Amino acid sequence: MKDLLRTADLSPTDLETLLRLATRFVDAPYDRQTLLAGRTAVLYFAKPSTRTRISTATAVTRLGGTPLTVSGAELQLGRGETIEDTARVLSAYAGAIVVRTFADGDVARLAAAASVPVINALTDGHHPLQSLADLLTLRQLFGELRHRRIAYVGDGNNVTHSLMEAAALTGLDIAVATPAGYEPDKQIVEDARALAETHGSTIVLTGDPVEAVTGASAVYTDVWVSMGDPEDERAARMKALAPYRVTAGLMGRARPDAVFLHCLPAHRGDEVAAEVIDGARSAVFRQAANRLPTVQAALCALIEGHLTGRSG
Repeated sequence: MKDLLRTADLSPTDLETLLRLATRFVDAPYDRQTLLAGRTAVLYFAKPSTRTRISTATAVTRLGGTPLTVSGAELQLGRGETIEDTARVLSAYAGAIVVRTFADGDVARLAAAASVPVINALTDGHHPLQSLADLLTLRQLFGELRHRRIAYVGDGNNVTHSLMEAAALTGLDIAVATPAGYEPDKQIVEDARALAETHGSTIVLTGDPVEAVTGASAVYTDVWVSMGDPEDERAARMKALAPYRVTAGLMGRARPDAVFLHCLPAHRGDEVAAEVIDGARSAVFRQAANRLPTVQAALCALIEGHLTGRSG
């Protein structure tokens, strides 16, 4: 397995490899500081980023490499050079390519043409690096994840997609509550359910946030208006999603030891109440910190060829 484009590309063994490696990097951050010695990693960001950009640049540095962060305006992509030509050229210079952009197809084209590992650092459809940090956080807090329940409440987006796939691969049950018109992608749900059936977990879609949260060990949400969403849709989105705000009352329907998760950035008073995200049950900053060891693990495992993929 050369690339990490979506969580479902991984096998359960791959996922376990990544989580174990990430745990090692938590304990020994500079364990593999010669892996990228004398080499660069190109970090292409077509979207703004805080956690992904800085965690990835730091991970490359901890592995001994030099991160080169560029935007589309800084590459010849902005003047019409093809994605394939760009991928081949970058492969001659860098040890890995990390891409945060819009279309999933663009990352797939880049990976197909590149001869070095390509990592999807967020697209419209997927956010695999976030799902790795989510699983690492849950494992640190709860240990064994199989048959625990996680609830996702709000807009069914790229974070939801990767979280469903991660849950399916680990035997973690997940309930997703969204208003009508904001459900996760049907094909991704279908694929994730097939994975879940194979690995003994369940994926439930509902319009009722209370149903989703009841009995959950973690309650997860994301912003209601994401990068790329048309501004003229904001009012409609806020109205539709208002009943899905994670409040102290909604958290009270989860297990007594349940934690609150959010991939950040967060908008207090919109998708989550301030008393929840800033309260004792919030694990969002541990979750954010885990973005670093998990991307470090992904880079290391891909460069060293430790992952086989689901078909491997």
